[in-house]
Amino acid sequence: MSTPRHVRPIPAANRWRSTATGLLAGGLLVINTLLWVPLLMLAALAKLLVPLRALRLRADPLLTAIAQSWIGGNSAWMRLTQSTHWDVQGVSGLDPRGWYLVCANHQSWVDILVLQHLLNRRIPLLKFFLKQQLIWVPVMGLAWWALDFPFMRRHSEDVLRKHPELRLRDQQTTRRACEKFALIPTSVMNFLEGTRYTPAKHQRQQSPYRHLLKPKTGGLAIALDAMGHRFQAVLDVTIVYPDGAPTFWDFLCGRLDSVVVRLRQQPIPAEMLGLDYGSDAAARQACARWVHSLWMDKDALIDALLAEARAVPRTDGRPPSRSTGPREKAPPARLY
Repeated sequence: MSTPRHVRPIPAANRWRSTATGLLAGGLLVINTLLWVPLLMLAALAKLLVPLRALRLRADPLLTAIAQSWIGGNSAWMRLTQSTHWDVQGVSGLDPRGWYLVCANHQSWVDILVLQHLLNRRIPLLKFFLKQQLIWVPVMGLAWWALDFPFMRRHSEDVLRKHPELRLRDQQTTRRACEKFALIPTSVMNFLEGTRYTPAKHQRQQSPYRHLLKPKTGGLAIALDAMGHRFQAVLDVTIVYPDGAPTFWDFLCGRLDSVVVRLRQQPIPAEMLGLDYGSDAAARQACARWVHSLWMDKDALIDALLAEARAVPRTDGRPPSRSTGPREKAPPARLY
């Protein structure tokens, strides 16, 4: 099981500097959002008021360009305010004009910034599966709707067994979103665990994995059902924070020393394509077995990365870092 985050002891004399960094980073995030969101709202309102296919084909690339510019602005303030060491492998060979099914483990809100920072303009804009309630988030709910993020209601298996029509409703919602994705290159992003990892959730689930929660395959199965032949690969992303998952405020304050990211492109098995995941229980079980295999490999990879990190001696008096290599200088900002 993953160990708790090592909290960096901050000398009193430097505490103000950390707080000032957090306020500066947070302020720059707000400024960047206020710069780009109004433009996104204008395009979203046009798309809402005039729902014509011809307008959609013109509006979607504009909306995507605005979102990518917002992400680029976030990367700029991250480079300005953070000294995080990025240990990244697997970004070469990605296609910004391809279709990807992206899966990642989930530990912190920082995961989203990590993914966007690394993958922006390397692959098409990430489209996240979101909880239905998030559509009511002021401003951002409309932005996510305009960008065709699928909104899903999450139901337990017990509820779905009693009310199978709920499964059909989510399938139809996701299928409609995936049909839109087929119009332009898209990356469908799914945190398969459905929630952020915590030791308490891990224990409550009795998860069979050491560092992961049990994966939920519903959204992934529907995406395969709707556009499986369109995806050129599964992009399997593993995120490890050597000193434990940071809070968002930790990140803003510059307390994230290092992050390790491994990306692996894998073909979707031919036997997983062309199945009816909506009504065929055997197809859903096959999908669950395939995802279990991916999750076993990811769990083993996290274990190996943490084992490597524990072997690296620290020179700053803190507990042994779980970094995956020597504390070397971060790569040039233009790379990551």
